[in-house]
Amino acid sequence: MTDLAVVFDELPTRDGGRVGIATLNAPKSLNALSLEMARQLDAKLQAWALDRSIVAVWLEGSGEKAFCAGGDVVALYRSMTEEGENRGAGRDSVYAETYFTTEYRLDYRIHTYPKPVLVWGDGIVMGGGLGLMAGASRRLVTETTLIAMPEITIGLYPDIGASWFLNRMPPGVGVYLGITGGQLNARDALDLGLADHFVPREQRDALLEALGEADYGARSRRDLQAGVQRVLDRFEARAHAPAAQVWPLLDHIQALSAQVDAPTAVHRILKDTRDDGWLAANRKRLEAGSPLSAHLVWSMLERHRHTSLADAFRDELNLSVQCCRHGDIAEGVRALLIDKDRNPRWQHASVDDVGPADLQVLLEPLWSVEAHPLRDIDSGQRVN
Repeated sequence: MTDLAVVFDELPTRDGGRVGIATLNAPKSLNALSLEMARQLDAKLQAWALDRSIVAVWLEGSGEKAFCAGGDVVALYRSMTEEGENRGAGRDSVYAETYFTTEYRLDYRIHTYPKPVLVWGDGIVMGGGLGLMAGASRRLVTETTLIAMPEITIGLYPDIGASWFLNRMPPGVGVYLGITGGQLNARDALDLGLADHFVPREQRDALLEALGEADYGARSRRDLQAGVQRVLDRFEARAHAPAAQVWPLLDHIQALSAQVDAPTAVHRILKDTRDDGWLAANRKRLEAGSPLSAHLVWSMLERHRHTSLADAFRDELNLSVQCCRHGDIAEGVRALLIDKDRNPRWQHASVDDVGPADLQVLLEPLWSVEAHPLRDIDSGQRVN
């Protein structure tokens, strides 16, 4: 594998077309999504969308451990602490604006892409990785898939469109996962609408070969989707997926999280005594996480219960940049990934200490509607 941030290839098909293949190429960082990765991938997707010979796109990560373990928050941290005028309180966060704008524009492009996008969600899929996967028309999971949005551990919140798609899970489940950073396996992802097909990881090469042999008809949108689906139907192997963790606990999760505000839900989750390893791990993660983040999860899901995906991305861009200016993210990344002392000094001691004014600072608009960096992203249509 080369040193390129993303490696691009094209697989010839039997009928003279090609499948575009994009591989995130940073295995040492578990393919954390860098700004350069996002730029390269977005540019190539634009080109492939216009190329009639491209019948589908396949997106995967290099290495054996992860599709993509999240955004490049280390680079984000360094931009907040080391770059001249961006250093310290009140920093302008120019890098943060550039990074999140590029990432969200890419994610939205995948959601609205005119051709089939298949994401090979093998291994770790977290944060920014889920942003790439969530909007794909065919989201493939394997026996090693591990999905999570653990932003509460670094003082952020589930972004990358999660303010929209977590609301489309069964009531209470999305907010529970956002607040606790709960980890999902392949069966959970299928149950909750985050995945479409289970394919054993050993079948990857055979699946790609079959996509090359498929019939894509006259290459209309319907023909392309049908050609891909016929192949995937042959490789579907849900009987081999791991046992569900979430669905058997659905009633219990809903009882914990169906509350009127963030503090009530957090206290109920932390006081839960049900003897279950998955629930216990979630409680531990929440207890150590940012109290401010718990409020942001709750607020964003309330704000986007009935909005469009584009509106959610625009609001998330505003909040993500504000979090870099005034939130807990710099301290969270320091404690987890820089100094690695796992002892973050959050701005608030508990969820009860976060007041309306603390949230208002972060939700304050940075741009007018006309000046918003993502003002134009609602021109596409979902095709998956």
